[in-house]
Parts: sequence; C-alpha cells; structure tokens
Amino acid sequence: MEMNFDKFCETYSELRLNKTDFCVVTMVDGKGSTPQDTGSRMIISLEDLLFGTIGGGKIEAQCIKTARELLNSNTEDKKFFKWNLQRDIGMTCGGEVSMFFEVHRSIQKWNIVIFGAGHVSQELTRTLARIECGLTVVDHRQEWLNKLEDNINTVQLKSPKEYVSKLNESDFVILMTMGHSTDLPILAEILKTKSLPYLGVIGSKAKRNVIEKELAELGIDSKEFICPIGEDIGSNSPSEIAISITAQLLKFRDTK
Repeated sequence: MEMNFDKFCETYSELRLNKTDFCVVTMVDGKGSTPQDTGSRMIISLEDLLFGTIGGGKIEAQCIKTARELLNSNTEDKKFFKWNLQRDIGMTCGGEVSMFFEVHRSIQKWNIVIFGAGHVSQELTRTLARIECGLTVVDHRQEWLNKLEDNINTVQLKSPKEYVSKLNESDFVILMTMGHSTDLPILAEILKTKSLPYLGVIGSKAKRNVIEKELAELGIDSKEFICPIGEDIGSNSPSEIAISITAQLLKFRDTK
C-alpha cells in the first residue's frame, strides 16, 4: 500500500494549481486474495499514472482505463465499482475489490483584463474585486496602478498594446485608457489577432462611429466590440458606471 500521504497531497495540490484534470482511484474494500490493501490509491491523468498503485497488472490497467473513460465522459465525477478479480478482471486471484473513482476537473477562473487604471477603472476594480474573478489592469502609469487594491494583478507597460499577445481566448477585456487615441491601437490589435467572449470600449455612440471609421481605414471591418459599455442604468458618475459595467459583464459571463 502507498503510505506516502504527504506525496499524495503534494501531487494532488500541484495538479489543482496547474488546472489539470485527474482521477483519484481508491481501493475502499477488499475480500479474499487481493493484490493490494484497502486504502491503496492512485492518481491518474489522461496521459499518465501520476501517483501510487493498487496492485499493478490487470487490475491496475482496468482502473487506469476506467479513470480515463470517466475523465473523457464529462458526465460523471464519482463512481463506485465492485469487481470479482477472476470473473470481471481475468486475474487468477479469487478475491473481490471495491474501487471508488473521483474525478477532479479544473475550474477555469473568470479572468477580466482592463486596459487603463484611471478614475472609472479604479471604481470598476473595487466592485469587481468583490466577485469571484481574476483581475488584471494594464497601464503605462505606475502611479495609477499603485492606487489599485493589493489583490489585483497590475502590468506596467510603456505600450499597453504589447499585452494583447498575452490575452487568453477566454478573457473578458475592457478598454478604458486615457482616451480614444490610446484605446484604438489596442482595439485594432485585438480585433486582428483575438476572438474574445467580451470586448468592450468605454465611450459614447459618437465615439463608436469614429472608431469604426478609423478601423476601416486600417483595413479592419470587424464590429465585434461593445461601445458604449454597461447596462442602460444609473448616472454618469464613476461609481454607477462601474455598477452598470459589472452588470453587463455578469450577463455576458452567464450567457457565455
């Protein structure tokens, strides 16, 4: 039996941290002649046996096969099997084992990236920081980034457009930099290289018309961005704008 519980916990924690799907297989009962003791466990991913053993040979091969079937199914996360080693597995042993399979799937964090750390961004991040999400704010002004709460990831770049290459396809992205002239290069780069579930630019309908005209001049015909952003509620104060944007983000998150 694998007695190194610390190693089990270390492997388990590392897989969760790395957002890797895996299955824990535990022998919860055994009768007669069995290849391992009750409590033996393994950790199995889609590619490898990462920890432990429940006896090797045919029983281990059956457990690995079953674990991967569960990982691929996306329907069941827990399953119990009772196998007669001779009849069900084809082993010469005359024992019986009860195996518990528990699938652990990675939970993708809701990530929001905001370009710009100005007044509205300060209010918006204060609101979003109280929601279960990852927050990154990109700006060229370190003094404004310093005003943000400590649990927010900040990125200081002389040219914030450089951060576009680091965006993931699942990121929700908002542009609220110092103005139209600094929003446009970032927006153009995103539209040329990314397809995002939410891409919003702060501003008015008039600003959108100008953006579309200038994008067309750059050879970009895509209109896959939201401007103005936020739900049609509240006033134009930064705090209420932040609430309206948060409401829209939640609506898109729950829809997507």
